[in-house]
Amino acid sequence: MTTVLLWDIDGTLLTTKRAGVFALEEAAREVCGISPDFAQLKTAGLTDHEVATLAIAETGTDPTPELASAFLRSYERHLPDRLHRRQGGPMPGVIAILDHFRGRPDVLSLLLTGNTRAGAAAKLDHYGLAHYFADGAFCLDGENRAQIARRAFELATMHAPEPIEPESVIVIGDTPFDVRCGKEIGARTVAVATGAYELGELGLEDPWLLLEALPEPSRFEALVLTEAHPG
Repeated sequence: MTTVLLWDIDGTLLTTKRAGVFALEEAAREVCGISPDFAQLKTAGLTDHEVATLAIAETGTDPTPELASAFLRSYERHLPDRLHRRQGGPMPGVIAILDHFRGRPDVLSLLLTGNTRAGAAAKLDHYGLAHYFADGAFCLDGENRAQIARRAFELATMHAPEPIEPESVIVIGDTPFDVRCGKEIGARTVAVATGAYELGELGLEDPWLLLEALPEPSRFEALVLTEAHPG
């Protein structure tokens, strides 16, 4: 049976060390004329569209769908150059786990992210992670995480060699939003306290598995694959 790993990006696979904020500030200035103080906005776990809407509203501007779309396109244009401003990179243990499962016929790694496709590509390319993922479900303008998760499940059924049951899908993320969207599709959820939320905060969402950090690959496999498919 194939296990499908649906990976979140920011705080789970990698950190930009908040270099993405520089691109958000540029987008706000282009679209609204001013930028809000992103340090005061709690954006962890929000989709890019939700971040755009919040940022526009913070400037006192009406966050219409058209304005939010313009904000996102500006952000996507600026992001690749702005990532160089901070020394971000893959989170500890990520590359070892991805290498461990790469090429395995029984494990499929896909993305389930609130990033837009272009935003995700910029980050994954910059930090050398793009080649690990065959596909993914990304933020489309106006979508929430539950909608993205449903598209991710549809992608999993397309890419897997046999029919996929929700129990064989593992959503891995670092925010309560990741846990909730995984539950929306009946998936097992792995919450990792490597982002903006602490272990206790993530525990309140009752994830299937709660980790302080990603363990070494064999331990991760034992926890995720063995428990997902006992016997």
